[in-house]
Formats: sequence, structure tokens, C-alpha cells
Amino acid sequence: MIDAASWVLGPVLAGLTLLAVVVAALSRLDVSRRLAYAVVRAVIQLAAVSLILVWVLRSGLWTAAFIGLMLLVGAWTSWRRIGTDSGPPLWPIVPMAVGVTPVLATVLLSGVVPAEPEAVLPIAGIIIGNSMTGTSVAGRLALKELVDRHGEYEAALALGLSGRESALMLLRPAATTALIPAMDQTRTVGLVTLPGAFIGVLLGGGSPTEAGAAQILVLVGILAAQVIAIVVVIEWLARSHPRGGQVVA
Repeated sequence: MIDAASWVLGPVLAGLTLLAVVVAALSRLDVSRRLAYAVVRAVIQLAAVSLILVWVLRSGLWTAAFIGLMLLVGAWTSWRRIGTDSGPPLWPIVPMAVGVTPVLATVLLSGVVPAEPEAVLPIAGIIIGNSMTGTSVAGRLALKELVDRHGEYEAALALGLSGRESALMLLRPAATTALIPAMDQTRTVGLVTLPGAFIGVLLGGGSPTEAGAAQILVLVGILAAQVIAIVVVIEWLARSHPRGGQVVA
């Protein structure tokens, strides 16, 4: 179990952050400040959220409200990553919610995950976070395809395909690419990495068998949620109309 109160934790975090910043700076990657900012923000946010969750987890209603907040923040983040010209603010909440809802419903209604705040919130957070990532990556790649291959889109229209069909012809490869990280993580789990859910159960005192069961549940849930979210993203963008290199929803 990690001792959050240990005086060593602070220097370790600072050292790892400095390592990332120095390597990025020496490699002339223009992300050093953003790396440091991301770490500082993460520490502050997690400290605040840890205090809030002590109160939130006392109630199923407040837990549901917090999950809703996660979706809103994820949608806002994804919208900014994809591009503010991709559609109205918070539109990514649609693919994210459509992907997350059946996964959470399945694991809760089946009883595999107990319907208790302490169990529901971590699973929901993992699924929502990965749905956000899939939505952002698929959206960015899809918009780039629509802009870079606009001539092919016009050619498909000239051949008689509808606007949706012409766009989907270009966007399906982007959707496949967006799924590669989740597929690779699932295929190599236990051989290359031991992801967070596995380690979390072990640190919490669970057996390796319990940790493995929790991790495979999370990985399959992530895959299902991401596939659904990404399909909804490209469908959204396929129904938009490329005009002069811009995608107007």
C-alpha cells in the first residue's frame, strides 16, 4: 500500500516531474511547461477530489451526480481537443454517454460489480476516461481526414454517394486507428503491462485471481465503450458538411 503521508512521496514526484521536463527540454519538445503544469494540476485536483469523495461516497445520489460531472468535464476536454469548429460545445458527451451507459448497466445489473458507491465510482471513472480519450483521438483524426482528403470526398459525391457515405469512406480508417491503443493494451495485458485495476486490487489486499478478474472486466468494458463512442463520433462528423476545409456541424 502506498503511504500518502510519507515525506518521501513529494520528492519522488518532484524528481519524476523534473526528469520528464528535462528530457523534453533536451529533445527540444515544446511541452516542458505543460508537463510541469499538468503534474501540479493533477496533484491539486486529486487532493481536492480525495477530500470531496469522502463525502460523495456516502450517498448513491451524490455518486451519480459526480459521475455526471465526470462526463461533462470529459466532454468539454474532448471538444477542445477535437476542435471547437467540430460542433457545439459539449457535443462529445453524446458519444461518451452512449458508450459508457451500456457498459455500466451491464456490469451493475449482472451483479459482477456491486451497486455500491465505492465500487461504482472507480469503474465509471475508468470507463469515462477512456471513452474521452477514444472520442478525442477519433475526432481529431477524423477531422484531419476530412480536411486533407476533401478532394476524395468531392469525388465520391460526384460518383453518386451521399454525403454521409462519402465521409464514412474516409473516416472508418481513423476510427480503427483510434482503437489501436485499447486493443494493444488488451492483447498484451499481463505480458507487457499490469494496468491500474490489477495493481489497485493487489494494493488493496486482494488476491492475484481477484486482481485479474477486475482487470479483464475493466479492459473489456473499455473496449466496448470506446468502440461505441468512436462509431458515434464518426457518424456525427459524417453527417456534418465539409465546406472549404472546415467541418460545420
